[in-house]
Amino acid sequence: MTHTSTVPAPQPVRTGRLTSHGRWARLRRTWLGPALVAPSFILLAVFVYGFIGFTVFISLTQRWNPFNRDTTLRADTLGNYADLFSTPRFQADLRNTVVFTLLFLIASVALGLVLAILVHHVVIGRAFFRSVFLFPYALSFIVTGVVWRWIFTPQTGANLLLRASGASDAYASMTGRPLQPDWITDHRVVGELNGVLESIIPGGTYLHTHVGIPLALIPVVIAAAWQLGGFAMAMYLAGLAAIPDEVREAALMDGAGPLQTYRKVILPMLRPVTLTTVVILGHVSLKIFDLVYAMAGSGVGFSTDVPGIFVYEQMFRALHYNAGAAASIVMLLLVCAVVVPYLARTYAREDS
Repeated sequence: MTHTSTVPAPQPVRTGRLTSHGRWARLRRTWLGPALVAPSFILLAVFVYGFIGFTVFISLTQRWNPFNRDTTLRADTLGNYADLFSTPRFQADLRNTVVFTLLFLIASVALGLVLAILVHHVVIGRAFFRSVFLFPYALSFIVTGVVWRWIFTPQTGANLLLRASGASDAYASMTGRPLQPDWITDHRVVGELNGVLESIIPGGTYLHTHVGIPLALIPVVIAAAWQLGGFAMAMYLAGLAAIPDEVREAALMDGAGPLQTYRKVILPMLRPVTLTTVVILGHVSLKIFDLVYAMAGSGVGFSTDVPGIFVYEQMFRALHYNAGAAASIVMLLLVCAVVVPYLARTYAREDS
């Protein structure tokens, strides 16, 4: 019986050049990524977080502005914020922001969902209708504001249609006065909640504005929902396309009608899409400026004023940079209150 011995293969000799190459490869793997990300990180740190920190500092000063760079801080550290929240105009701004956000989210999400369902079931011309309904989203807020300002001016637009259709005369025959809504110039506030809020949060009469729904803000909500309803439609169309046809077929086989299928099966499956849409549109509504500024401005009695307009006028017209900076930080906190929980929930779900 022959025994063969296995001779081990010769090992490559590690030279200084290979060792240097391996060290360079390891160094590249370790530091190449951070080196590529570093410029973006530095720019982000300086031009985002650095300026946020500078804005916070300005909001604590007494009278800083570009022509009087007095960096003296107020004796009461948060005095500018206390003055801000006690100002009737800024209280009206916060009221308008809350009312606008709630009404806008309801209108735009509902409009987007209805349009998505209709377009999803269209067989011929689906791409055409999708483009038509999505087109307003491509417009500038300034363009939308100018067009809808003409529509909702009391002397033109919608009121001309009411007179031409005879609705104004019919209303006049019943009430004795013509039907001519004031639209964006209406300063009335309905559903006042001052007494309720002051009873919930005791401490005296701290509200210096009427808390309710400003009627002049409703046309602005209509214009904003018209423009961003197409975005909500696109989100829901993507969600509907991701639902398998087998789900609908199974619901129909179980005896569910079309309405029951959507109410009990489809809509619950669209909850992640709804949440994402609400967060995106919510952060847009909280920092809205250009649409309101072009369409109605501050309005009569600040009925359509928003924090963005307040910041602009305080900084660039009145040169009250401390008040404008404080209002900017409040806007940032409002946006963070909407976005941060959503991001935390998303990251927690990805980690799990």
